[in-house]
Amino acid sequence: MVHETPIRVRFGETDLLGHVNNVSFFSYLEHARVQFFKELTRQLDHKTWRYILASIKCDFLAQVYFDQSLRVVTKVSRIGNKSFDLEQPIVDSETGNLVAKGHSTIVYFDFKEQKSQPIPEHIREALAQYVE
Repeated sequence: MVHETPIRVRFGETDLLGHVNNVSFFSYLEHARVQFFKELTRQLDHKTWRYILASIKCDFLAQVYFDQSLRVVTKVSRIGNKSFDLEQPIVDSETGNLVAKGHSTIVYFDFKEQKSQPIPEHIREALAQYVE
């Protein structure tokens, strides 16, 4: 199973060259991650939030322009003891062409202890549904 998040490119996300600025891609990835977590946990409560972004990368493969319709596909590529990886290809909704590839590592974190913790079994089971 994968999670898909639609994105419509806004004018303010473009730059002087007329295409989407590289920084905007990270916003698209973040928005899709949040939507993924909403589906995964059914709630986003900052009081019980246990996830931190440890690493993020984006490879830019094609130019994207104002008002273009995109889709961020979020899937789990690895589940470790205390962290997991997300792959987030960004595709043009009309053509299906890949325009960027995002990769991130998320750590399960105890903010009181200020250290990573093992991912609980119920979270592992939920994540496993999105492994491809």
